[in-house]
Parts: sequence; C-alpha cells; structure tokens
Amino acid sequence: MNVRNLALKTLLSIERDGSYSALAINNSVKENKLNRLDSSFLSALVYGVLESQLTLDYIIKTYSKIPLRKIEQKTKIILRLGIFQLVFMDKVPDSAAVNESVNLAKKHRLTKSSGFINGILRSVTRAEQRLVLPDKSKDYEYYLSIRYSCPRELIKLWTDSYGAEITENILKSLLGRPQLTARVNTLRTTPEKLLSQLRDDGAEAGLSDLVENAVVLKNTGSVESLSAFKNGGLYIQDIASQLCVKALDPKPHDIMLDVCSAPGGKSFTAAQYMENRGKIYAFDIYEHKLRLIEKTASRLGISIIKTDIREAQSDTRELELCDKVLCDVPCSGLGILSRKPEIRYKKDLLNPELSELQYKILTNTARFTAYGGTLIYSTCTLNPAENTENVKRFLSEYPEFKPAELNLGIESVTDEPSNCLTLFPFGGTDGFFIAKFKREKNA
Repeated sequence: MNVRNLALKTLLSIERDGSYSALAINNSVKENKLNRLDSSFLSALVYGVLESQLTLDYIIKTYSKIPLRKIEQKTKIILRLGIFQLVFMDKVPDSAAVNESVNLAKKHRLTKSSGFINGILRSVTRAEQRLVLPDKSKDYEYYLSIRYSCPRELIKLWTDSYGAEITENILKSLLGRPQLTARVNTLRTTPEKLLSQLRDDGAEAGLSDLVENAVVLKNTGSVESLSAFKNGGLYIQDIASQLCVKALDPKPHDIMLDVCSAPGGKSFTAAQYMENRGKIYAFDIYEHKLRLIEKTASRLGISIIKTDIREAQSDTRELELCDKVLCDVPCSGLGILSRKPEIRYKKDLLNPELSELQYKILTNTARFTAYGGTLIYSTCTLNPAENTENVKRFLSEYPEFKPAELNLGIESVTDEPSNCLTLFPFGGTDGFFIAKFKREKNA
C-alpha cells in the first residue's frame, strides 16, 4: 500500500466531501488494514498537511507562477504533501519526498502537472531557507497566520477577546497532536486497576491532576483493541468535558437531562457520579447516534440512560422537571482545532446565526430545570459571542436563573464571572466554556 497515495485520497475526501479528519483517517486505516507504522505515517501526513495548510500554500505561492486558485485540486494537495515532507519531516529524505510526489502525479494521470510539481519541490530543496516567514514588524497578524496556519479572522477574534499573550498560546497549541485522555469507568473498575491493565496492554497511562478518574494515555495503538476498552473499563473523553460534568454535580437518584447528548460521554460520566441510580434523558436529532450511545452504555454497564430523538431548539413536547440539566450546544468548535484542524478553513466559521441557534436551545431547555436545580450551558469553542454573550443575555431575560459558583478548583485566566470558566487548549484540556446556573422559585 502506497501510504502517500492513501494520504492524497484521504485529504481529497476531507476537502471534497467535508469528512472529519479523524474519521477519514480511521476509515483509511481499517479499509486498507494498515500496520502501526503505516498508520502513523498516514496520520502524520494527513494531520500535518491540514495543520500547516496556510503555511504550505504560502510556500507554494512563493515558487509558483500560477496563482494558487488556478492550480488543480489534486496537484495542489500533492504539492502540499511534498512540501510538508521537505519542510517539516526530518526523517523523510528529500529525494523520496520529491520523487514520490512526482510518481503520485503520474499515477493519477496528471502528466502535465508532474513537471510543475517536480520544479516547485526541487526549488524548495535548493532554497537556503525552506520557510521564510513574513516580516512580523510589518504585519504581525499575517506573520502569526502563516507561522501557525490560522486564518487572520480567528487571530483577530482571539486577540480582541483574550489579548495577545493568550492568543499566541492558543496558536502554539494548534501545532502537533493533542493528548489523548479517557475516563475511568468507576462502575466497572478503579483507577489503580485500570492503570495496571493498560500497562499490561502495552500502553502508557497516568492519572490527570485536573479532575479525578481521568487518565492520560500514550502509545495505545487502536484504543478499541485494548482489553480495558473491550471490558468497559474506560471510554475516551477530554478532561474539559469531564470538568463540565463535575460542575453539573449529578448525585444518585437525580433526574438529569442531556439535550445534545451524542456521542454520549457526558451522560456516561454523569451516570458514574450517580452510581447508575436515577434517570438520564439523553436526546439527539440523529437515530444512528442514539444507537451508538446505547451500545456504549451497554459496554460500560450503564442502565439509567433513556435515549430519544428530540430537536432541542424547537421541540414543544413537555418533559418532567429535572434536577440537573446539561445544555452542551452545537458550536463553531474553535476549542478543538488541534483535533479537527480542517475546521479552521471553513468559510462560515464565525457565522453569527450560530449563537442565536444556541440561545434557542438554551431557552427551550431551561424550562425543564426543577426549582432549586442546576443548569449547565457549555460549548467547545473560544468565541465570546457563543459563550459569555449568550450567558449575559440569558441572565437578563430569565431572572429566575441565577449565577452559580463553579467550584472546580481551576483559576480562570480571563476576566469572567465566577459562574463562567473558559478553558484554553494550552492548559491540559481542549478549549471549552462552562457556565452554571441555579433556578430559583421567587425571581
């Protein structure tokens, strides 16, 4: 199997079909039965090109007489793959990067493009410095955009919202693969037993110091092949999501509502806090996602989750009042760009209609919070319009809901109310936002 050719096909799938990178890579690995070495090379190529796309295109424009927009799609991706290997992969010989890229063009019958590709790549190899970044003193935003392969509109948003220092730390966190974390399923095992089992499986594992029962994993290979996974001892979940459920504070015998539940991780963690006693309503708009939640709940030994289809923003069907309500809404995903690097190139990334959708979901859900109950609003994005602005609006329009202290033991690095917390991807978690409310009888 030619892994470079597979990388080309995978990148085409992501660009043409809008496939998510992780799913596209996993499908390629499974369909082609790649071994661990080839799987790692494929992941490095695909994620590397996606993470560095603006930087790679900047290099192409430096050497190409043809405008970038006029370069044929496959040719452009082959160039990105070749330049990525030349500039960012020390262990790949220059000759292999150039020759395999030319062969790839010929394999796809891009005969005219093969000479063009060869010329560009050889120009890069001959350059005294293969990547010369823009002058930061002339246009600092443009420098950051090319240095970290991030659209200027995002850099401006973050600089205006959080300041220059936090913005550059966010950008640095976009480079390289994020850490893999899991949740110990305390219904089936203990942290100590799980760590021992993971080490027996050949994985590196250690406990997080940010939240209890969270495990940081390394060198796992396919997680699904681990005996600890098969036996229901763990499931993959970022620490930010685990902190979100901790803020919700579910207790045994609670009735809980999770309105945008898929893929179900927060409901699973809540079920552990509840000791699998009580009731969790887990809703989503897609049947197949609900079936996956049920399948995982069965693997984990969780029986209190009740799934159903529900359109969170507009469904008028009544539900019973719930002690704990989780409103983890669809968002722009700016906090998980290191996991889904392709998101940053979407044309409607800062769509103002998204915050209105989120607000409709929040207000249509809040009414099911019992008096004295807790409501959590959360996103995995870094955009005040989707986060703190929605919180301010909600508190002003729904006076029966009051801010509630988060008490997570994590100090905020931004100036925000004590019922809100923005987690940044340079702090050991995904980028994430959590807001907590209590519903009072007498507003």
